[in-house]
Amino acid sequence: MTDPLEPHEVTDRFPEFAPGTVWLCGAGPGDPGLLTLHAVHAMQSADVIVYDALVSDEIMTFAGPQVEREFAGKRGGRLSPKQCDITGRLVELARARKRVLRLKGGDPFVFGRGGEEALDLTRAGVPFRIIPGVTAGIGGLAYAGIPATTRTTNAGVILMSGHLATADAPRDWGPIARTGLPLILYMAMTHLGSIASGLVDGGLAPETPVAIVCDATTPRQRVWETTLAAARADADHAGLDSPAIVAVGAIVGLRALLSAGMIGLPT
Repeated sequence: MTDPLEPHEVTDRFPEFAPGTVWLCGAGPGDPGLLTLHAVHAMQSADVIVYDALVSDEIMTFAGPQVEREFAGKRGGRLSPKQCDITGRLVELARARKRVLRLKGGDPFVFGRGGEEALDLTRAGVPFRIIPGVTAGIGGLAYAGIPATTRTTNAGVILMSGHLATADAPRDWGPIARTGLPLILYMAMTHLGSIASGLVDGGLAPETPVAIVCDATTPRQRVWETTLAAARADADHAGLDSPAIVAVGAIVGLRALLSAGMIGLPT
């Protein structure tokens, strides 16, 4: 049996956060307990944190006392910083020899624009590190008692954005429906009715189960079970809104079975 590590030995196991670098880091879906050790280390070591709207005040309490904070939240339908301005600011701070932490809700590479920012940093010659986080489509559903996969229900799952292409060229949901795989949708509340109709038109049964998980993993989490046919009306009736994850398919039915033994499952 090995001896416990001393605090300084734990710190020594983390990579150095060097001046003039940017770390693109996922903060998880909301519960501070889902932060990774690398994320906490980065928040303690950074000179400045450029953070998104879905990074909660509770998570920001892990920031070191010396850390400057810059809000760069983007929310659909609201006045938000342009992506090019955010990336430009990251480059500017790094060139000023700051330790720059770009902190995003969920995982930076799962609908978090982290890939775009990494490409821009590469073009600008700014060194960066990627710190993955727990994405809401997996962690949020788990907190709601919905496994992303089980051997008895599905051999795969589809993660998709709920944004439609344009009003003139809506997404064709038929190929997605015909896979038979459960669908996990991010940013889907605005177009929930169109999505549900598209999936039914594409071949899914109107009674296909749907779960809407709002404010996943936080004390405000709400879970609403419905069907494709009733999803839009039920969401409006219940006052459900973003941020939310929408799950469609057989995995939703497992929630009723797990609720009997799961601690902390919202009603």
